[in-house]
This record gives sequence, structure tokens and C-alpha cells, in this order.
Amino acid sequence: MTTLKDIMTKDLTTVDGKATLREVAQRMKADDIGNVLIMDGDQLTGIITDRDIVIRAVADGQDVNTPVSTYATKDVFTLPCSTSVQDAAKAMAERQLRRLPVTDSQTGKIGGIVSLADLSNRTSGNADQKALEGISKPG
Repeated sequence: MTTLKDIMTKDLTTVDGKATLREVAQRMKADDIGNVLIMDGDQLTGIITDRDIVIRAVADGQDVNTPVSTYATKDVFTLPCSTSVQDAAKAMAERQLRRLPVTDSQTGKIGGIVSLADLSNRTSGNADQKALEGISKPG
């Protein structure tokens, strides 16, 4: 059984909630990524995506020096790294998630992240298709 631990990205880009939208956008550009985890020490407090920055902040004319926590998704859904890829795909579909932070099964601390692309590129079967079908349904 393939688990999230087998496919997750362990090299995470994180910021403090006081980081600005501009700083986070620059990190996304430099790291060629579409999301950043917002941490308070070792606790996950939110996630922000490139889409959040553009659609929720820039489109509304917000100052790029606004703290990222203002536009971050707060109650972030996570799964333990021992979760099967199939169960994770189902959960992502049900919640319409493109990215899923993954926790260490023992400590509960964030240890990685799985994206829809990870399901597609790092697994066999149709986990990515199942997740995409749920994500693509109108909300």
C-alpha cells in the first residue's frame, strides 16, 4: 500500500503569519511553487496559495504589504503520513483540495505536503483522477 509518506514533498516553504503578501509571492516565485504553509513555531496556522493572493487580495486592491495571515486559509485539513494514497485522494476530492499538508503519525507535526500533481506523478492507479473529479465539481 502506497502511503502519503511515500509521495509527499518534504522540502516545505514556510513563513510566519506576519510575512507580507509580497514576501510570500517572492518566495513562491523563487521556489517555483504555488503554496506556502504559515507556521507559528512548529504549529501549522494556515496555508496560502498563489490563487489566494491573486483572487482574494490583489483583485480587491489590497496592499502587498498586508500580512499573509489576512488572506490565508486558517483551519487547514491535514492527514497523517500513514494514510493511504487512495484514502487521501478521496478526502481531497470530498473537500475539493489541491494541496494536503501531511503530519507525522507520531508527533502530529507537519512533515510534508501532497499536491494533486504528486498524486498524478508519483502514484500508479487513478488516485489523481478521483481527486480531480471531486475538486472539479462546482462548490
